[in-house]
Amino acid sequence: MKTINLIHNPGAGDEAHSKEVLVKLIEAAGYVCRYSSTDNGNWRNIPNETDFIVIAGGDGTVKEVAAVLLRKTHPVKRLPVAILPCGTANNIAESLNIKGELIDIIRSWGMPQTTAIDVGEIFDIEQQPDFFIESFGYGLFPYLMMEMKKQGKNDIPDKEQKMKAALQLMHDITHTYKPHYCELIIDGEDHSGEYLMAEVMNTRFIGPNLFLSPYGHPGDGTFEVVLIPGKDQAKFAAYIDSKLNDAEVVFKFITIKAEDVHIKWKGRHMHVDDEQLTLKENTPVHVRIKKNALVFLI
Repeated sequence: MKTINLIHNPGAGDEAHSKEVLVKLIEAAGYVCRYSSTDNGNWRNIPNETDFIVIAGGDGTVKEVAAVLLRKTHPVKRLPVAILPCGTANNIAESLNIKGELIDIIRSWGMPQTTAIDVGEIFDIEQQPDFFIESFGYGLFPYLMMEMKKQGKNDIPDKEQKMKAALQLMHDITHTYKPHYCELIIDGEDHSGEYLMAEVMNTRFIGPNLFLSPYGHPGDGTFEVVLIPGKDQAKFAAYIDSKLNDAEVVFKFITIKAEDVHIKWKGRHMHVDDEQLTLKENTPVHVRIKKNALVFLI
């Protein structure tokens, strides 16, 4: 029997994602399940005698586990990681096409396929996160994060209502947000200009499932730098409107493949994955891709 190290965020999901249900489903599929909760720091002690790791939680939990694994030594660092998506957006799982009923995802482990996952390394930001899995960027998205917190919308308990509230707020602020100048060097080429949003994306989705990188993959060895200039303001608002009406239309925005990005934003607010940060205006930041950093089951 294969041994699974289940790392569970008990605050994510509902009763269908409880410890008892998850362990029962995994053991019924023929695995030995070693359970740990993110509420207890001992989850970071991952034994070598593990066939693969399972993360039951949202994007924040995936990143938290990834941060620990990236600092581990081989062989734990190269253990395959499976995701049981229990969060609000689940952008990492969505980007890896991991979706559906939990029992079906668990059954898929019987004939496992794996993919290497890249991460973005961040330099020059002192005492701040030094990597990202989803995205790093400036403009509309970190502003949305600020307004969600300010207006108390992060406290909405129902995840579908919370996603809807985020999309509605994004739609509202898109019409009033002003473009900012961005000094941007991508793989040695100058792409500086005024943008509503500049996102260095490793996953295909960010935030409330914004599908901004349809041709990207977190294991393809490159970022997708997605840029939305002021002239695309109405176009981006139309995209958000299509999502609000459950008729999502994929719009194409400026997208540039990248491995190395130098960026300075004429503003103070940016984000790293789901963490909003405030920097000094025009703080220079260097982002570089770290290829094949982790292994995930898909």
